[in-house]
Amino acid sequence: QVQVVESGGGLVQPGGSLRLSCAASGSISSVNTMGWYRQAPGKQRELVAVFPSHGSRNYADSVKGRFTISRDNAKNTVYLDMNSLSVEDTAVYYCNVRSWEIRWRDYWGHGTQVTVSS
Repeated sequence: QVQVVESGGGLVQPGGSLRLSCAASGSISSVNTMGWYRQAPGKQRELVAVFPSHGSRNYADSVKGRFTISRDNAKNTVYLDMNSLSVEDTAVYYCNVRSWEIRWRDYWGHGTQVTVSS
């Protein structure tokens, strides 16, 4: 069983920065993708950034140049550094681990709230 736990959310003023962390534990394939999604009130969950174990990082257009995803494979941890935050970034941020186990399997964290407000 894989557990995924996010941390680092909170309240920040517009223009501010925040770092999210996500630690995954359990049996995770060496072929995997770790990433971040978000869901704002009344909206569908959307991709923010993903980082495959054997590929390039991918970002949503809305966060390119402001957010940076990184990962520590030794710790099965993924980070999201968010800069120049705006009110439109307010959402619950979810960590996702997609692990290749004969087929792709998705594991989700419970989410962490990010609120951008003055």
